Amino acid sequence: MAECLAAGEAPEVLFWVGCAGSFDDRAKKITKAIARILQHCNVSFAILGQEESCTGDPAKRAGNEFLFQMMAMQNIQVLNGYEVKKIVTGCPHCFNTLKNEYPALGGTYEVVHHTQLINELIAEGRITLQGGGAYKGKRITFHDPCYLGRGNGEYEAPRTLIEKLDAELVEMKRSKAHGLCCGAGGAQMFKEAEPGDKEVNVERAEDALETNATVIAAGCPFCNTMMTDGVKHFEKENDIVVKDVAELIAEAADL
Repeated sequence: MAECLAAGEAPEVLFWVGCAGSFDDRAKKITKAIARILQHCNVSFAILGQEESCTGDPAKRAGNEFLFQMMAMQNIQVLNGYEVKKIVTGCPHCFNTLKNEYPALGGTYEVVHHTQLINELIAEGRITLQGGGAYKGKRITFHDPCYLGRGNGEYEAPRTLIEKLDAELVEMKRSKAHGLCCGAGGAQMFKEAEPGDKEVNVERAEDALETNATVIAAGCPFCNTMMTDGVKHFEKENDIVVKDVAELIAEAADL
């Protein structure tokens, strides 16, 4: 954004990369897939780069409201300084926080999840899928991220994209409004498990494996990690892969 401002340009979209998308090696691939799609569709976008900080979601969910507000105010100051209007993010936690928590602190933006934006681009004819590519006819199940589904009521955008791959979308027994958390939300990603007899992600991986799908599609970097670990727990890495919806679309469109 700093370079764009210096060049007198105003990108139509800010791509909020997020902590996972910036630092986690697996999530970086999702970030690159989203960027390739935006570039292919000639969407004018920019990132904050070094000026982007965590949205504060983990701090807030862990109970540190003071730290959350400090982080949020810092981000809002930067975003408002660049007069940002529209934000796309690959992480439902960032999406929910920017969309629903920031307005009360003075940061009001149009915030979309990457599956929503990709749907718009396909509807406008800016990206074409070559008959589903490598995913044509594959059995794909979609795991609903909590903050995209139950948190913001978006169930259809990712499913519409999967159906556009000419793939067979199979639902888990717990899906949409009845979906089960992957086990990472509420800052649980960053702490040791509490006493119990089973990890949440193992339980959720069982739901996915029961569908006999060959691909578990996710729309969140945390869900991606947890579902991947769940598949490894059952030693099914050779039978089923975990991919973000953006990766499926980028691969099918050969980007």
